[in-house]
Amino acid sequence: MIRIRQGKVTEIVERKRGVTEIRVAIPIEGENQGESQGENQGETAKAINYDFMTGPVQIGDTVSLNTTAIHKKLGSGGQHFVMANFSVQARDIDEIGHIMKLRYTPMQVKCFSVEEELNPSRAKIEDFRSMKKTPVIVGTLHSMLAPAAAGVKAASRGRLRVAYVMTDGAALPLQMSKTVAELKDKGLIDATVTVGHAFGGDFEAVNIYTGLIAAKQAARADVIIVSMGPGIVGTGTKYGFTGIEQGEIINAVNILEGRAIAIPRISFADPRERHTGLSHHSITVLSKIAITPCVVPIPAMDPIKEDYVNKQILKAGISFDHEVITEDGNPALRFLIEKDIVVTTMGRTMSQDREFFLAAGAAGVLATRYVVF
Repeated sequence: MIRIRQGKVTEIVERKRGVTEIRVAIPIEGENQGESQGENQGETAKAINYDFMTGPVQIGDTVSLNTTAIHKKLGSGGQHFVMANFSVQARDIDEIGHIMKLRYTPMQVKCFSVEEELNPSRAKIEDFRSMKKTPVIVGTLHSMLAPAAAGVKAASRGRLRVAYVMTDGAALPLQMSKTVAELKDKGLIDATVTVGHAFGGDFEAVNIYTGLIAAKQAARADVIIVSMGPGIVGTGTKYGFTGIEQGEIINAVNILEGRAIAIPRISFADPRERHTGLSHHSITVLSKIAITPCVVPIPAMDPIKEDYVNKQILKAGISFDHEVITEDGNPALRFLIEKDIVVTTMGRTMSQDREFFLAAGAAGVLATRYVVF
């Protein structure tokens, strides 16, 4: 069940990209939610309000909160979220768009999908025949997005147009990502597409296939980057992680006649043995799920580390099914520093987990070599 609590907005922390971060006073458990919260306000906590879903929020507003994740001390979705603002007057929604995302839930949201007849992009979707080997970089973690995009822009000197396709493997509202907002502001991403139940992109699509087509046809991308939003789900089991979608996306890219480039998850800083060197996530995806071929860029790194990863690749048989190429990812990392973009993965910085970011950067650099004009 959803854990719902009522609170009063006490502070506006930040307003940006259609999202307002607030602080709310939540009564002590067992207090009458309808009574005044003046004297004993109980917990004061941060919460997220999606302005485009629940309307603008102001200090003093009474709001309904989904507090489930914080109550359960979860990492995924670990925030309070505003479900309704009782202080906002009822409004009629506009008529344009008929595709619902988060379907059959209390928070279902209407989107104007590229597949809809009235959408200007519909004709471009229908005219599609082939991606004509357009390079599509496929990641698993949201933290791979910035170095991958930086690799493309650095290697092409900013000439190539990059579209980001966000899947529904993690956070669903694109506005949840501060990374996307910064990358768009600084010119590393030119357009966004949200697919499945993810929403909030420049273009909305029903699934990964029309999402890729929209990125190519409507967003006019030279290079496409696909990954989930913030917050991968993992369970420590072989198949139980949302990043397993990477394999299915690789298959989709090949079906549409694109060129799939898989970002390998590489780390020598993660304390978990299953993620040392080439992560078990990447091994599972590339050896079991991706049944069509892709390019796997391995970043140039310390020879001992490179040998460790190459032995993992050989043992898993990955090089028999996919093309493994060594590429320099350093231009991407230098570009991020030049643009003053700070990136982390699992709380670790580029200097603390360099190989992770080098792998994503290498994919971006490599992708530029496959662009056909």
